[in-house]
Amino acid sequence: MKFEQITLWTSRLDALYSFYMEQLGFPVLARNEQSFTAAIGSTQLTFRETSDHTDPFYHFAINIPENKLAEAKSWLKGKVALIEEEGRDEVFFTSWNAGAVYFADPAGNIIEFIARHQLKNGTAHPFSCSDCLEISELGIVAAEVIPVVREINALGIPNWREDSEGFTPVGDEHGLFIVVKQARKWYFSGGRQAQFYPAEVAVASIGRIEFPHISQMRLLHS
Repeated sequence: MKFEQITLWTSRLDALYSFYMEQLGFPVLARNEQSFTAAIGSTQLTFRETSDHTDPFYHFAINIPENKLAEAKSWLKGKVALIEEEGRDEVFFTSWNAGAVYFADPAGNIIEFIARHQLKNGTAHPFSCSDCLEISELGIVAAEVIPVVREINALGIPNWREDSEGFTPVGDEHGLFIVVKQARKWYFSGGRQAQFYPAEVAVASIGRIEFPHISQMRLLHS
């Protein structure tokens, strides 16, 4: 599954623009007073300004070459503070055969750089911003996980792992909806609890999917 475009909301639009363009170096494809769009590898990430008084934050992961986690970690340390848990600033997921590091942007979005060894996408050149290949995970917060998972399954998107009431990944290693239960603590977040905020996602060969309210999903067009 490929995330072609993701739209998230923020109350800190100008700070995010500076962070993604100037601090991390991602190309900005479009900008106006209400939004901007950055290219994260093959995924277009749009942030839109909120029209209410919320302060949204999300979790998403970015695939990097499977042999570049150490270099990516060093690259990030010159730009951001890595999130630590129990004295560690990186993790290896044995069952997923992947390593990851985490950091936050100025809006509090929890961002993960993940090197998935099963993808066999290693490179020989030094790591740079251009080695951010795609957004490969987006957290979706639900009051009850399994009903939302079933709605996603109905679009032809299978589970990546078995059902769990707290955390179920749906899709594949190029694109996963990480469906989690409301108030579950995000991993490597400093203990932040998952809260629902709206999102829109354009998925290759599926269409544009909207998550407008907690535990509500709809296919806008295919």
